[in-house]
Amino acid sequence: MDIFERIKKNPGPLGQFADYGEGYFIFPELEGEMGPRMKFKGKDVVVWSLNNYLGLANHPEVRKADADAAAKYGMAAPMGARAMTGQTKYHQQLESELAEFVGKESAYLLNFGYPGMVSAIDALVSKNDVIVYDQECHACIVDGVRLHFGKRFTYLHNDIDSLRKNLARATKITEQTGGGILVITEGVFGMMAEQGKLKEICDLKSEFNFRLLVDDAHGFGTLGKTGAGAGEEQGCQDQIDVYFSTFAKSMAGFGGFFAGDKEVIRYLQYNLRSQIFAKSLCMPMTIGGLKRLELLRTKPELKDKLWENVTKIQAGLRARNFNLGLTNTPVTPIILQGSPIEATIMAKDLRENHGVFVSVVVYPVIPKGTIIFRIIPTAAHTDEDIEFTLNAFDSIREKLDSGYYKKAADEMDVDYVQY
Repeated sequence: MDIFERIKKNPGPLGQFADYGEGYFIFPELEGEMGPRMKFKGKDVVVWSLNNYLGLANHPEVRKADADAAAKYGMAAPMGARAMTGQTKYHQQLESELAEFVGKESAYLLNFGYPGMVSAIDALVSKNDVIVYDQECHACIVDGVRLHFGKRFTYLHNDIDSLRKNLARATKITEQTGGGILVITEGVFGMMAEQGKLKEICDLKSEFNFRLLVDDAHGFGTLGKTGAGAGEEQGCQDQIDVYFSTFAKSMAGFGGFFAGDKEVIRYLQYNLRSQIFAKSLCMPMTIGGLKRLELLRTKPELKDKLWENVTKIQAGLRARNFNLGLTNTPVTPIILQGSPIEATIMAKDLRENHGVFVSVVVYPVIPKGTIIFRIIPTAAHTDEDIEFTLNAFDSIREKLDSGYYKKAADEMDVDYVQY
């Protein structure tokens, strides 16, 4: 069969909804200033879908730092890969300050977080090594693991007994191959929203010989006394061997970094293909990153306000009998059962009739038959935003209990494939 003929016949689990979902449920366009109140399809909506945890996207000091750097350097500088012509004193300064902030010897900037993680996994392990990772790890970790030529095992999500069993399996293999073990997990799991059990994982180092890589994209800036992340929150930051975070969440930008022992970070500097063969992080984001990190360090009230809003909206949703799973982070998943069609009907109701914009998550991101409306509270949301949203979910609760959405889905003439 011709490759393109196969693609046309099988557009994939999300692609099958493109004809009626594109521009609405998939690739929606939000307009206006980045923040809690924006426009969607010409209507005012309260937005809970931006990973702008500390409200820095439109913070005046951040906007000024970005604009001043863009005016001075443009978006092209530095022109070239970091190892060739992309090195600047600002890149090195940001690395130094990031390393100090998360309690590590050294750090290395990334132009983008996703390819950085993929590339790091590829660089850290050889064919003789074994990877053991949480089965609900982010796609960037899954894609990095796919590059591994050696053995790899998943353990049940946040299940320490399952991890212990897989570490025993991995140990037997490495005794034969002479390799090592890399355990990978997340500081915060972005869909189900609970923290990874980092302390318990680190405790296993007394039983097994392994190194730990943690993706703390959602924990950096939101967890821990200083905002240094899930490791700080759980008192085990010093036992995380390679710490990763992105600037796309609390830092309200793009890019990311790794932090760890100096020799390990230096190894990554010389072996990360996604950085060696790609352009360096641009100057506005690098200099703007310094300002963002300064605000993380010096404005604890931003994190305090975030958590005030988290507590209010999560308490309000639980009072309305919504299942938020095991979240102990700002990520607030409203977990429901149903089909993608039901999910789209509910989202349409929220957006068009109640002025509330939340992201809809269905398979293949989460298991079949599950729907998540993922709410991301930020420090920029107000009590009015929260009350407005809870009132909307009062109506949703009534319709769920009456079977309204299931009946509406059954009546729709839409065929979809349960991949």
